[in-house]
Amino acid sequence: MTSLFHPTTWVHLDWVLVVVVAWLLIGVLGIVALRRFRFVAIVLFPVGALFSVLLLAVSLSAVFSGPETAILPLGLPQLPFHLRLDSLSAFFLIIIGGVSVGVSTFAAGYFRQGEGTPPGLICLEYHVFLASIAMVVIADDAYLFMVVWETMALSSFFLVLANHRIPAIRDAGYIYMLVAHVGALAILLCFGLLQANTGDYTFANMRQQHLTPFWGSVAFVLAVFGFGAKAGLLPLHVWLPEAHPAAPSPFSALMSGVMLKIALYGILRVGFDLLQEQIWWWGVLLMGVGLLTALFGVVFSTVQVEMKRLLAYSSIENIGLICAGLGLSLLFRAYDMKALSALALTAAMYHMLAHAFFKSLLFCSTGAVMHATGERSLGRLGGLMRYMPWVAWPTLVGALACAGLPPFGGFIAEWLLLQSFLFTTGLPSSFLDMLVPVMAALIALIAALSGYTMVKYFGVIFLGQPREENLAHAHDAGPWERLGMVWLVLGCVVLGLMPSQVIAMIDTTSVLLVGTGLAHTLADSSWLLVPVSIERASYSPIIFLLGVLASMGLAFWLVRKLYHGRLRRVPPWDCGYPWQTARMQDTAEGFGQPIRQIFEPFFRMKRQLPSAFDAQPSYKVTVEDPLWYWLYLPVAWLVERVSRIIGLLQQGRIAVYLMYSFITLIVVLLAVKR
Repeated sequence: MTSLFHPTTWVHLDWVLVVVVAWLLIGVLGIVALRRFRFVAIVLFPVGALFSVLLLAVSLSAVFSGPETAILPLGLPQLPFHLRLDSLSAFFLIIIGGVSVGVSTFAAGYFRQGEGTPPGLICLEYHVFLASIAMVVIADDAYLFMVVWETMALSSFFLVLANHRIPAIRDAGYIYMLVAHVGALAILLCFGLLQANTGDYTFANMRQQHLTPFWGSVAFVLAVFGFGAKAGLLPLHVWLPEAHPAAPSPFSALMSGVMLKIALYGILRVGFDLLQEQIWWWGVLLMGVGLLTALFGVVFSTVQVEMKRLLAYSSIENIGLICAGLGLSLLFRAYDMKALSALALTAAMYHMLAHAFFKSLLFCSTGAVMHATGERSLGRLGGLMRYMPWVAWPTLVGALACAGLPPFGGFIAEWLLLQSFLFTTGLPSSFLDMLVPVMAALIALIAALSGYTMVKYFGVIFLGQPREENLAHAHDAGPWERLGMVWLVLGCVVLGLMPSQVIAMIDTTSVLLVGTGLAHTLADSSWLLVPVSIERASYSPIIFLLGVLASMGLAFWLVRKLYHGRLRRVPPWDCGYPWQTARMQDTAEGFGQPIRQIFEPFFRMKRQLPSAFDAQPSYKVTVEDPLWYWLYLPVAWLVERVSRIIGLLQQGRIAVYLMYSFITLIVVLLAVKR
């Protein structure tokens, strides 16, 4: 048990609390300087970024240290707040600190005076959100966990509603809050089962309980449902493509890059730590839900024509892949195959880190494009590379990492995940031996479609010619925005070029959760990554990078040597036209048309066809989520009908209410008598 803020024995947990308190104080200062735009943007957000650097440094040290616990002198009588900082908590604090450094720095240059909510209030909501997600991962009892979990939900709700005067944004906030509270109820029921009727809601007590397979399974399913609602797992994903486009871009970056990972933390904490025994079908369930979510997300992202909605569906895809890795790790652990369980868990956690950086980077760069052009639709953009180079090249890095291409972190994460699905021989069930490699083929399909989406995203925005005249006046990102994006680019590069060091950091968490890690794969060489054995597979990011650079240099030299000065540029000639215009370029709708045709059962499409009598003929295709119509609208209709029936009980007469009480008393007495 640690002593909080003891003058001679400061530990990592104390420093985490210092950062949390500092973020809260920065939020209070934002309220004091409610409309002082420059003070909030140029002072408070950069100071918040500095404390994020402190949190990152403390977490990197804590991940290699032993668990630290403490009790805060807060809470209710007999219900104090318990804290615990172990390697799992430290890993997620690294994500929070590392990403928030870049996003807070970007936010210092992002906001414009007079936009939406007053800047001081945004500062409060933003830093309360950061403080609450940090407290979630160090909470060590259900009471504190639910308090800070709901604080995280409320603060993010207000961040989504930053531009609350727009009706569509208010609708998005309502959907988000509704799904969040349904998930919170499931989490609360899960904790009620885990404490096993002891009345002690500390996580330490839950670890000592041994639930029966039935009640353990109920608790696990409730955890997947509750935390999956926050993570965006199918079919609880509907809030994510609505809330992410509604929120300002820095908040979208934090929600996608950080908040979704906190939901995965909950699944890890319950499934691997608080539940002492795992059952094989838990892993199959999580794998199945994860892969369906990933396929659904990537297919919908390929047909989107709005930038942030495309990235939101891409986040659904990545969360699904991570959950598939967690499910495979659970499956291996249930059969006591610890080495393979550690491999799958490492792949999933590596993917969490990589996604946190590259998706935050893409949301930030999207925000810079929206500010510079005033456009959200891909169909109105194009050719921005020449006007916004400081946004274009970080976006290219993020897109390559998101597409899973080397030498960035996204490739290593997906490569490890694919390796873990291929090393499945030896499972006790022949059905599982057949099923898991088939899932590996599905992962390859998802990865290919993800690359297709990123080609569309970057190409339509930055390549070709501008589709609108006003794009020629687009301004590049400012100094604060550039600095924030460069930090996130650095994270993508480090994760791609230093996998051995990153896996050594993840290893501490893997040992805590599954009993072993991948240290044996790093013993022979620090530059060669070997998942299981060098005879099966290996990868060296440094050699690959040097090969790419050498190929690029050779190609440049050959072009300069053989063709420079010998060819003359002439106007392009296409289909009888002597020059090329922006109307000849491939559009976002056209790029996604093959996917719409192949995966048509996934979509609910509305087509607006032109006719001969239209003054301005137009063709428009709207792609909608069928789950809205198959699941959510019928549930909404049923709730409305039941509410109307229950509303009939409200007669407004005291005599009728007394009669209700009398009838209830008679029914209770008869039930007791029986």
